[in-house]
Amino acid sequence: MDATAFNPENPPELKVAQWFNTEPLTLGMLKGRVVALLAFQMQCPGSLRHSLPQAQRLARAFNDDQVAVIGLHTVFENHKDMTPELLGAFLKQEHIDFPVAVDKPNGTELPLTMDAYGMQGTPTLLLFDRQGRLRRHYLGAVDDVRLGAEIMALAIEDAKAPREASVAIEQRLAEALVDPEDHHHHHGGECCGGHHAHDHDHAHDHEGGCCGGHSHEHGHDHAHDHDHAHPEKAAQATQGKKGEKGGCGDPGCGCH
Repeated sequence: MDATAFNPENPPELKVAQWFNTEPLTLGMLKGRVVALLAFQMQCPGSLRHSLPQAQRLARAFNDDQVAVIGLHTVFENHKDMTPELLGAFLKQEHIDFPVAVDKPNGTELPLTMDAYGMQGTPTLLLFDRQGRLRRHYLGAVDDVRLGAEIMALAIEDAKAPREASVAIEQRLAEALVDPEDHHHHHGGECCGGHHAHDHDHAHDHEGGCCGGHSHEHGHDHAHDHDHAHPEKAAQATQGKKGEKGGCGDPGCGCH
């Protein structure tokens, strides 16, 4: 799929090879709920240290009939070390009981859901509103307080809220939350995807622990000009240099 044609008001359906901890789900089935989808790899340092524990906290904090937390194991490297069988054992070992899908492989190319959403590495967090629209696309660690506030704002929105109501909530969020570009965060080993330059909601440098990904510019205007609900703006969320691999500069991390 050409990521530049991706419409966040009608995002692609998940392409899944296998589910754990649930019967098969679709984004269509989950409309009416806020959906927090975490794309991760079981050997990704950032997924292990931050995003998976955060997803577990979210699953405990919100009623699942209002906020659905889903994991997506999207393996783009070291495939033999992150098979579905090994993933199943990992989920039991880590006591992860929220639904987890296995992104459908595509031979030597990126897994199908990862490719469809223009994801540039792991962990990636996607937030969908009750109408099924993609409202956030984060690469790397997201602050707990910020994420909780954004999920709560989406949960407050009515499932049939008009665009104007969505824009108003985005404006209030932007007024209340500190612009992350005012703070330059430095995380060691947070992201599998190497160093990256992007202008979405977080401007993070990630060092070490990256396992091969894509150098990219990740365009997401929503946090700064309140265009979350605007397809012409939000569609920029999936633009990137697909297939362009980049290393992190750490000779010991195994970047490709």
